[in-house]
Amino acid sequence: MKGLFFLGLTVGSAAFMQAQNKDSLKTREIEGVSFTKRLPVAKEIINVQKDLDGKNLGQDLPMLLKNQTSVISTSDAGNGVGYTGLRIRGVAGRGINIMMNGVPFNDSESQGAFFVNVPDLTSSASQIVIQRGVGTSNNGVSSFGASINVISKDPEEKFYIKTDDSYGSFNTYKYSAEVGTGKFWKDRISVMGRYSHIHSDGYIDRASANLDSYNFTALFEEGKTRLRLMAFGGKERTYQAWNGIDKETWETNPKYNSSGGYKDLFTGEKKFYDGETDNYRQNHYQFLWEQKFNDIWSLETTLHYTRGKGYYENYKRVNEGDKESTHYADYNLEVPIVNGVAVEKTDFIRKKWLDNHFYGLVSTLYGKFENIDLNFGVVANQYYGKHYGTVTGVYFPQINDYEYYRGRSVKNEAAGFAKALLKVEDFEFFGDLQLRSIHYDTKIILSGDGEGGNIKKNWLFFNPKAGVNYKIGNGKIFLSYAHAHREPNRDDLLADQNVKAEKLHDIEAGLEKQFGFLSLTANLYYMYYVNQLVLNGELNNVGAFIRTNSGKSYRRGIELGALAKLSKQWEISGNVSLSQNRNQDFNIKNEGVLKNLGNTQISFSPDVVANVGLKFSPSKSFQFALMNQYVGKQYLDNTEDKNLQLKDYLLTDFNAEYQFKIANNDIALKLLVNNLFNKKYVNNGSVYEGTPYYFSQAGTNFMFGISWKIQ
Repeated sequence: MKGLFFLGLTVGSAAFMQAQNKDSLKTREIEGVSFTKRLPVAKEIINVQKDLDGKNLGQDLPMLLKNQTSVISTSDAGNGVGYTGLRIRGVAGRGINIMMNGVPFNDSESQGAFFVNVPDLTSSASQIVIQRGVGTSNNGVSSFGASINVISKDPEEKFYIKTDDSYGSFNTYKYSAEVGTGKFWKDRISVMGRYSHIHSDGYIDRASANLDSYNFTALFEEGKTRLRLMAFGGKERTYQAWNGIDKETWETNPKYNSSGGYKDLFTGEKKFYDGETDNYRQNHYQFLWEQKFNDIWSLETTLHYTRGKGYYENYKRVNEGDKESTHYADYNLEVPIVNGVAVEKTDFIRKKWLDNHFYGLVSTLYGKFENIDLNFGVVANQYYGKHYGTVTGVYFPQINDYEYYRGRSVKNEAAGFAKALLKVEDFEFFGDLQLRSIHYDTKIILSGDGEGGNIKKNWLFFNPKAGVNYKIGNGKIFLSYAHAHREPNRDDLLADQNVKAEKLHDIEAGLEKQFGFLSLTANLYYMYYVNQLVLNGELNNVGAFIRTNSGKSYRRGIELGALAKLSKQWEISGNVSLSQNRNQDFNIKNEGVLKNLGNTQISFSPDVVANVGLKFSPSKSFQFALMNQYVGKQYLDNTEDKNLQLKDYLLTDFNAEYQFKIANNDIALKLLVNNLFNKKYVNNGSVYEGTPYYFSQAGTNFMFGISWKIQ
């Protein structure tokens, strides 16, 4: 019934975003975005200031995008601050290609996108471009569910000072200060800078987050030349909340967090270790050169460098039955003798470090002729990372920060692509050819606790794409095909060096049309995979999902959306995604025996995801909005075991904003209430020894904020 209800009433944000681009706040037309708008792919182009600013009160970007088409957002802490993630069309974050200004953001080794490393990113963004499916070649990395490009805003033309402050549930608060110089030195240069601090105790016990972020941008414009220098990044310290809880605990004590728990050796008292945290700092540097040579040719080239370093810390306990890493032999340590007795194992405090560098070049040449647009791009990146671990004894403090393993990894990537968009009367024909080469080498330098491996792999991928648009009045219909490949990540290779690269055939057919006050979009897709790496429901020791090749599989469905402007005050918007996500002839090993389960539903891939929103604007100053999200049932693994199924849920959020002026001050008051009707639900979980574990999500919670801008 719920699915039919949404199918009948929902209207969609895909069309909503398309329509809003026509009357959005002033945003510089970016060459790549302008080209993307015309492509025969399913996409949404979000104006951040208009569409997200009203609810940008401290939650991470995945939470702000949760009502976009086919999107499900997750939060370890339960309230959207700290470690968060998203899935699009059921594809997890490691299959989603994330970019910052066209520069790869996904970690080169793990392929994960960790937004906690760049908190408050939305405050420095101007547009967010989401392409569902394979999309088109951009920075070289293949997309297996969607691509997201976060485009930073430029400094403003006039001097300003701005502050954004908010407070809400679970002692969550944010304060942010931003300054822009305006244009100076003969109107050639402008500079802006922002600093933000975000704190939250988290909904889950001790799932605290202390986040700092910054952004500095300097822009030089002279004639046909634009130079932009950016430095942005952040520092995070989050208490671990990636274990989850079993069903019984979820029903009786949903906030419980087992991370860091131990019994004192001398008193027997149950305690929690304060240092059970993840600690990481990441800095991004980008230098962008945009050069317009003439009316036909222009060039965009970006040099980039990302520096990351940090660790996560664990209390490894003997007296709680923790079998992992409590023996001296695990760390190549000499067994101590106490009162003539050998102490084989004890409690340890362990730190696992990442220390990495990622740098390279992304360059695209644009050509605009009367009936054809051309793009030629090259990408060259290198990742260099070190993995190492240290251990400290709890009851034998003479063991202090002893390094017990070390490894290093190098990943080189080079890619080139050529695109063309040819207009012939009411048709536009699109072609895209990409060649991508990857070399990965990881090596053990110091062996301990089974960490790391000696692996060398090379891949060469050819990814062709083609499509056609047909104009129908003030809309279009389109058809496209894309073939893509993606290499396995470090964890996949360490688990099985014979793991296979993924292949994907993606067919998309869509409609975009305006009917007076009503904007509509519809998209049919069929994504056929060979050796798709699906989540098997289990987590590794850093809370990341373990993946396995599933042989042949597919995702197919329809995505519908609309925006109806009922009057100057009222509008209704939303989207619905109806899909089938199936493994074909899925095999599983049980006690060493290979068993064929036949066709099963792919993990974490509900058949229905829908959003419906209502907005009321009684004046230019006031705005109220309700947004409902329905997510159908989904499985935690690929066996279709009913005991490993997450129930469907329906959530309602409320958002209000009041804007006014005092002299030259622009002031906005904002209120966000999540889960208005206090629904108890779970949208993420895992499997451990056949038992489901849930990540609890918060009931009704709020954030209130004030934005103050002086010009």
